[in-house]
Order: sequence, then C-alpha cells, then structure tokens
Amino acid sequence: MKSMKTVLRAFTAAVLIAGSVSCGSVVRSSRAPVILVIDTLGAIRGTAAASGTAVSVLSSDVFTLVTSGGTCTTTAPCPTVFSDSGQVGMHLVLKDIGQPGVTVDPSTNNQVTITRVHIQYRRTDGRNQEGVDVPYAYDTAATATITGSSTITFGFSLVRNQAKTEPPLMALRSNGQVISTIADVTFYGQDVVGNAVSATGAIAIDFANWGD
Repeated sequence: MKSMKTVLRAFTAAVLIAGSVSCGSVVRSSRAPVILVIDTLGAIRGTAAASGTAVSVLSSDVFTLVTSGGTCTTTAPCPTVFSDSGQVGMHLVLKDIGQPGVTVDPSTNNQVTITRVHIQYRRTDGRNQEGVDVPYAYDTAATATITGSSTITFGFSLVRNQAKTEPPLMALRSNGQVISTIADVTFYGQDVVGNAVSATGAIAIDFANWGD
C-alpha cells in the first residue's frame, strides 16, 4: 500500500511539473525580461520597379523578361531574376506585467536589436527535401532596434536570387508548375545586456513563372 501511495505521489508531482512547464514555456524561453512579438509579416514581390506593396501571400516570379532600361527592349528582352523582400512589424512586451490596473512598458534598458534572420521553406504535403522539393534554407542579416512598446517595421531578404537559379525553382521557368510553400521566418537578436531574444512567424509563398 505504501509503495502504491509513493507511486501516485510521484505521478501527481510529474503531472504538475509538466503542466507548469507547458504554461510558462514562453515566459521562460530566455533570460531576457521582454518577449519579442511579431505584429505583421508580409512580402514584396521582386520586380524592376523600385518598390512595391507588402502582401500577406506572395506570388514569387522565378523568371522575368525585362523589356525596358539599359539594352532591354520589347523585341530583345533581358532574362532576369529578382529577389523577393520581406517586411515585418514587431514590438516588445515585458514578461512581468506588473500589478492589475497598472500599465508597464519596456524601457530603454529593455531595448532589443535584431541582427539575424533565418528563412526555412516547407510544404504542407510533407515533401520538404531542400534543393528538390523546396529552396534551401538560409540566414541573412537585418539590423533593427526595438525600444519601448511601439511597433517598428523593417525589411529583409525573403527569397534570394540564388534560389531562383537552383533546383527546384529553376525548373519552374518552363514546366508550368507551381510550388506552394510556407516560409518560417525567425528573427534573432539581443537585449542591451546580451540576453538572446527570438521570434518566429510564417508566410505563404507560391513559386511559379507567373509571366510578365
């Protein structure tokens, strides 16, 4: 009987610990006193134009015939690939939310500087071999400092030029197919005392030769 009670007590303790870990995992994800929150994540299709409008689902063109500028004309277009840009809006929140009825915002001591972005592509059908089913994952640089509770917006490279000259995207120039992916985008940074901070968002990207 004593052994059974011991087992039950151990099991109950394990369940309570597991529950507390699950509920508090976000708060204890790093030693930083703030959490990085992604408000918006969009994409801008790469074109010959200087800028574009961010969209929530990107139709990425793997091959473009440029018909103006330089030596490019309608009768002698220039085969070109353009990278696609991402645009993110994010802010900080304190892990310690303070007392009820009292608003507490992050201070300049809590500011976070983002320095690295990791992009990884996946498909919902489970076919995720890089260089065969989806483009290769990669890291890129982006620097932005987030202070207080205001939202900051900045850009980064979402689909690089090289991806459109490698398998599997290069084959889309002529096979008429579409590869639908989800890009998981993780932003990495540090607060002013060196605590690591990160946040991950996702955006849908459909790759094809969409035509010019």
